[in-house]
Amino acid sequence: MYDVRKWGPRLRSLVRRRREPVVVQTLRSAAAATVAYVIALRLSPEPAPLTSPLTALLVVQVTFYATLTNGIRRVNAVVAGVLVAIAFSVLVGLTWWSLALLIVAALAVGHLVRVDEYVAEVAISAMLVLGVTTVGFTAWARIVETLIGAVVGTACNLLLPPPVWVDEAGRSIEDLARRLRQLMLRLGEEAGGTTPWQRAAERLHEARRLDQHIAQVDASLRQAEDSLRLNPRVKEGLLHRVVLRTGLDTLEICTVVLRVLARSFTDLAKARGPQELFPPPVGATVEQLLSEIADALVSFAVLVTTHLSENAESAEARLDAELHTAAGTRDRLAELLREEIGRNTENWQLLGAVLTETTRIIDELDTEHRTRRLLEELDRVSREQRARLPRVSRLRERLGVQEELWRNRTGVGERSR
Repeated sequence: MYDVRKWGPRLRSLVRRRREPVVVQTLRSAAAATVAYVIALRLSPEPAPLTSPLTALLVVQVTFYATLTNGIRRVNAVVAGVLVAIAFSVLVGLTWWSLALLIVAALAVGHLVRVDEYVAEVAISAMLVLGVTTVGFTAWARIVETLIGAVVGTACNLLLPPPVWVDEAGRSIEDLARRLRQLMLRLGEEAGGTTPWQRAAERLHEARRLDQHIAQVDASLRQAEDSLRLNPRVKEGLLHRVVLRTGLDTLEICTVVLRVLARSFTDLAKARGPQELFPPPVGATVEQLLSEIADALVSFAVLVTTHLSENAESAEARLDAELHTAAGTRDRLAELLREEIGRNTENWQLLGAVLTETTRIIDELDTEHRTRRLLEELDRVSREQRARLPRVSRLRERLGVQEELWRNRTGVGERSR
């Protein structure tokens, strides 16, 4: 017999995952395909109108914004591919040589109808439809099924808004901050002892590999930005997008500075040779400073991803306290380095570089600096929107949307001071 108690955690896990974007998108796609198939069963003379659910799957977009901006081109690509497949199924059917001709013809048609980045989708749709189409099927039935799938897929995006991917982007930003923290902690641990330059070079390579992770976070953030645009379920979408984007920009700058810091550690390890990387009191202070900055990086990521929630004030207070502590340690390090350079001027430029780079990270994470960048970005985006869509901007002003945005903008500045 099955132990019922074992199902409890699994059921709770399923309940928690029901709102995840991947789950929501999967259910939307399945629902659109099923509805399209049911409607096609009633309107199409074919016993198994699979072209309709296939078209619905291809039309359903990940984001509402993508539906409006790319939906027409994608529908054109699907319809063009289906029509090409219908012609081939009626004339020659599916063989190895007809498949080759089908791909060539579909790609050529895709360029003719100007579907831009969906040219390949014309050939994909044609091949998929040809696989479920036989010579006996009539062309008009295929067209009816395609139109049904396209209408159902578009209606699904309008009636069931796509999921918002903000939480996914927030988790990727926090993961980037934790990666930075781990690397900074390792650098701090090696600052107090003798570090071979080969090990310091390994840390430099780790810092360079973070660029790849930033690219992944940027892709996740772009998906989140698209899911916020024109989504009726989201209020203050512009503010969400700007907060996340400026947060990622700050972490990207910190990543670059951290890579320069790792470069300074490597050069210093080569210059010091078998000696300690820093004198004992200086090395301990460097380790403490890097540890405090590392904690502040994670707190900054948490603040960025929870900026508009009730936890924002506590996250901001924690970040301010950590930056204040790090600034005090930085000042103590500056005094120790001044005394050390006074005794021995060797490698003074590398020691000064460590102080400069840690100061740059502290300044980037400062809440006042962040507020200033956030407001500048809001102003820039607002100006671009007014210049690109003047009629929509005037309508927003009449409806009071612009005033509400500016009130939120002022509230962001006040909370960040």
